[in-house]
Amino acid sequence: MASRTMIVIAGIAVGVLAMAGAIAYGTANQANYVQEDSVKAAAAEQGILPKTGMLGADLNKEQWHEDPFAEMAAEVRAEYEKNKGQ
Repeated sequence: MASRTMIVIAGIAVGVLAMAGAIAYGTANQANYVQEDSVKAAAAEQGILPKTGMLGADLNKEQWHEDPFAEMAAEVRAEYEKNKGQ
């Protein structure tokens, strides 16, 4: 019985070490795939806000971008309002 337990524990330990190795390798290998002309996203340059408490989440400081379809949406709304009464 004790040998089965030891085999299970050893299997779990090997699995954990294999996962840790794979994660470490993947993290270190990401630098190989960053292109020379890559530009950081605005959120990466701005960083993160400090936590507001023990349970508070780290909030991203990225500013929202303008809506690319704002003009089109305004035209559609205006056309809708114009034809609404007909």
